[in-house]
Amino acid sequence: MSALLRVSAVSVAYGGRTALDAVDLAVAEHETVCVLGPSGSGKSTLLRAVAGLTQVDAGTILLEGRDQAGVPTHRRGVGLMFQDHQLFPQRDIAGNIAFGLRMRGVARAEARRRVAELLDLVGLPGAERRAVSALSGGEQQRVALARALAPRPRLLMLDEPLGQLDRDLRERLVVELRQLFRALGTTVLAVTHDQGEAFALADRVVVMREGRVAQSGTPVEVWRRPADAFVARFLGFRNVAEATVRAAEPVADTPWGPVPVALGTPPGPGRLLIRPSGVRLAAAGAARGAPAAARAVVRGRTFRGDHVLLLLEPERGPALEAACALVDAPTEGAKVGLAFDAADVVTLPGD
Repeated sequence: MSALLRVSAVSVAYGGRTALDAVDLAVAEHETVCVLGPSGSGKSTLLRAVAGLTQVDAGTILLEGRDQAGVPTHRRGVGLMFQDHQLFPQRDIAGNIAFGLRMRGVARAEARRRVAELLDLVGLPGAERRAVSALSGGEQQRVALARALAPRPRLLMLDEPLGQLDRDLRERLVVELRQLFRALGTTVLAVTHDQGEAFALADRVVVMREGRVAQSGTPVEVWRRPADAFVARFLGFRNVAEATVRAAEPVADTPWGPVPVALGTPPGPGRLLIRPSGVRLAAAGAARGAPAAARAVVRGRTFRGDHVLLLLEPERGPALEAACALVDAPTEGAKVGLAFDAADVVTLPGD
């Protein structure tokens, strides 16, 4: 697929502080890309630069191959949807959705048809005359989405679109959004702080750090193989430590002792990520071929629905997190033996 959006070496600074530092990004037609990152990483600035709401200091932004330098927001053919929805309280639902169509001179009959079509798409059929003040948060989100989609934008951009909704509603709507974007063939660039939302919605995830792209890949690629310790920790993985992979065998020396790694792992210093699912309780059966690790004490248990997350205090090394089935979870204060499964160990580059 060809790139509908191409960002090349784009930099933005505010008062001497670099918000974007030579960022490169391409978004293919019909692709949904979600940008993640901690506060101040530059993700919202990137969205605003593409929309034309923030002037770039260097680099180029191309939409369908055309340079957007000097092109105002309303002429870029993009749709925008923000966290607070920014609906017009004095207009009913139809008036909100049709706003962009009227600004583009669309005939009233065609605008009414388009509004009705979009309300069907977002699950609010026949709601044209309802007041926006009477809508729930989820309904307001649907109306804001319909308004952004009404002019058939080349690129739909979402800034924390579900941020004000409760978790249950977010989880339901993110599935609906993905199905809707696929059905419409919409190209989407979204910014969110919610990793679950991004991984459920996106075809590709982009993780940003200090104005730069730290990693870009499919949700599975980023989750399974974080690019470095920063990405691993940002994704919530706690078991990250300095390590040295031995040259003669697929084992790394770590603060927790020897940990098995995948065959073919290059030898030398770096860092190691052990997923909680890769920390095995010896009482439940150590992973085949894994060397025994030091004993640990269970210091905490967190119920996660289909499993329990254990906080372990090993005899040596920093705290570890381990995941296990509820039926197998030891009590707090219990002493357990540990082993590690190479299938859930990821080697990372050092700093």
